Amino acid sequence: MGRFPLLTGVGLLALWLCGCATVRPPPHTPPSVTRTLLTTGYCDCGECCGWRRTCLGIPVYTGGPLKGQRKQVGVTASGTRARRGTLAADTTRYPFGTIMYIPDYGYGRVEDCGAAIKGDHIDLHFPSHRAAQKWGRRYARVKVWY
Repeated sequence: MGRFPLLTGVGLLALWLCGCATVRPPPHTPPSVTRTLLTTGYCDCGECCGWRRTCLGIPVYTGGPLKGQRKQVGVTASGTRARRGTLAADTTRYPFGTIMYIPDYGYGRVEDCGAAIKGDHIDLHFPSHRAAQKWGRRYARVKVWY
């Protein structure tokens, strides 16, 4: 029997799907601030993240200052791997590392930004495009720990 007998099959899948379970506000922080934010969903696909594949199959940016340059799919602006619990926000308002609790989604940490994410708008990472579309656009009362 391995060192982690409970983390096999379904247990590993549940841990991967609930990656945000490891994101929590530090125990000795100031109280949270509650804000009403526009929330939208995104995934790693080219439609959500502004990239396409060249004829050689290489992912490249489709616009902006990096247009045509190689894109690392699934890597956030802060350099982490995008997973459930990864949030994209306007980093002038919510800097990298800001922790948020979003009802019906759970805890997340700001690790990404985007050209369309301005002001009180956050983008929630989902494992598939379908799940991101299912979330849609909705306003939520979000608890924020800076």
